Amino acid sequence: MNEAKKIGILGAGTWGVALARLLERNGHAVTVWSKFQAEVDSLNQNRVHPNLPGLVIADDIAFTTDMENVCRDKDILLFAVPSVFVRSTTALAAPFIPDGQVIVDVAKGIEPDSLMTMTEVIMDALGQDDRHEHVKLVALSGPTHAEEVALDMPTSIVSACEDMEVAELVQDVFMDSCMRTYTNGDVLGVELCGALKNIVALAAGISTGLGFGDNAKAALITRGMAEITRLGLAMGCSEQTFFGLAGIGDLIVTATSPHSRNNRCGMLLGQGMKPEDAIREVGMVVEGVNALPAAMQLAERHGVDMPIVSGVNAVVQGVMSPKEMALALMTRDKTSEVNQNEMNVRFESALMRRRMHGETRRVLVGGTFPMLTHEEIMWLKNAKAQGTWLAVALVDDGDAEKFAGRKASLRALRCVDRVIPVRDWDDLTDAVRNLRIDLIVARPHQAEQFAEQPGLHAEVVTL
Repeated sequence: MNEAKKIGILGAGTWGVALARLLERNGHAVTVWSKFQAEVDSLNQNRVHPNLPGLVIADDIAFTTDMENVCRDKDILLFAVPSVFVRSTTALAAPFIPDGQVIVDVAKGIEPDSLMTMTEVIMDALGQDDRHEHVKLVALSGPTHAEEVALDMPTSIVSACEDMEVAELVQDVFMDSCMRTYTNGDVLGVELCGALKNIVALAAGISTGLGFGDNAKAALITRGMAEITRLGLAMGCSEQTFFGLAGIGDLIVTATSPHSRNNRCGMLLGQGMKPEDAIREVGMVVEGVNALPAAMQLAERHGVDMPIVSGVNAVVQGVMSPKEMALALMTRDKTSEVNQNEMNVRFESALMRRRMHGETRRVLVGGTFPMLTHEEIMWLKNAKAQGTWLAVALVDDGDAEKFAGRKASLRALRCVDRVIPVRDWDDLTDAVRNLRIDLIVARPHQAEQFAEQPGLHAEVVTL
């Protein structure tokens, strides 16, 4: 049994209350906050949630409208408010959140205009007072309907944090016989999946509302994940994330389940209901609609073609009817499902053979990379071939514009899984520890410098 923790939950919706019950059952002391006094009074007195039939709330779970009470002296703070309220809730909580606090976010969305994920929104809102430089943020995401978690049905979820020790702490707190928790260092990829899968679920619902069958739904799920993956890779995320629980797993459940608000809203849209009426009929927040503006901005910024997302946006904006959207998607120019040259196919096949034999090695290289010549790219591919995952520690020389260009160029390479900005050896040491690097590949002139750093704790080889 893990050590009992004191946990504050911000948000008394279905997900916040379902997780409160799970955490209390795991032996933790749980306090839940809501800004609505009537909601708190009802939950305290009746010990049931109107949208979670069959759930009985344990007497040990406390409900409050007092923000200081829910935040003070907590081992973990859990943000379970809708994405559109994450920034404002963080601002209310900030005065009571100590530096170094572990914060877990379960909201799924991307903030319009700023294009920040929810953990980035929390960090940005906390950063306004210069007192929260060491807050530790975790994204908790996966195929997890609150209605099933509340009834102890088997569920899996992903704890995502660049600091694996923190990710594993959260893993231990949530893990039990009904909740299997995995870890992932790709926070951006996990959060991107959590936000964009809701839009594809809207598309799947629209398809059902139009009277289409399983074939169409399967195609939308598959090609929708292809769109999300394309965008994620353009933003520097790990490809494996999109094939995991936070990616295809969450998309499947959201696009097929009757519990899914986005699926139900899409179905109503497909049946001809206006967007505002469909949202009202669902009766709860429809995150896919909220995510559309940011998704469109990200697709434009990164030059990624996302026809399903664009089609759903056109329907929600009233520019196109659901039938017109379906026809537009089915009559697009023909294309190939696979778009890789022979070199990439051979390269990835070699990596797959390594994985099939149980070999997993995380590799890191470092440098300024001012120009990606053919020789530089081949050197990076050879470095990646020494393991199965490659991070590039990119030296930040202070020129923001040039650094952004170098970073974008590296991220665009298929052999590069992560680009980490570093300014000094302390940053590099942190990256090696947090990313669990097994091997550092150095150029001959770098080898001695790497070898002289006692905190790296990784094998160093030269290429």
